[in-house]
Amino acid sequence: MTAETQYGDNHLVALIKGVAEGDQNALAIFYDTTSSHVFGLLVRMLSDRAAAEEILLDVYKQAWRQAASYDQERGSPMGWLLTIARTRALDRIRSIRREQQLKQSIASDSFSQVSSITPEQNAVISERQKLVRAALDSLPDAQREVIEMAYYSGLTHTEIAEKLGLPLGTVKTRTRLAMMKLRELLNPVLEGQP
Repeated sequence: MTAETQYGDNHLVALIKGVAEGDQNALAIFYDTTSSHVFGLLVRMLSDRAAAEEILLDVYKQAWRQAASYDQERGSPMGWLLTIARTRALDRIRSIRREQQLKQSIASDSFSQVSSITPEQNAVISERQKLVRAALDSLPDAQREVIEMAYYSGLTHTEIAEKLGLPLGTVKTRTRLAMMKLRELLNPVLEGQP
């Protein structure tokens, strides 16, 4: 028996309307009513209970933020919620794949470069890495966060905006400002490259 058949679409729609109005009690009831179904989907997709629990919280945070945009004409309450859950799970799966590909790429690049790097080149590379890390550390936290999410996790501006719950324009502005600051800080290093 699904949450929809047990409680009815109308009950769930009423709860979503309450959530849209900022009613935390409505969110708690909505969570209690639907979370076992959402969690089941997440566990099946991710094959990892801990990750599913983490994503489950993200799903209900997103439902809280987007409840006002729920349109009963476009689908059932459970369909809407499970779509949010599925999207979040797919984001996590893609993120894990990108991290694994990046690690494999770094490992194979590092292995192939180890034999051809001289001690002098290694010292230069190490010094540049320190300068880049120092430049990153000098950025405001908000700017550094979007840069690290983009470059270390491989996320797009849209994915970063969704994960941080920020407008897309804010993410793009933070990225642009961070890149301008990094260019300014690292220009001497970049100019000195062979």
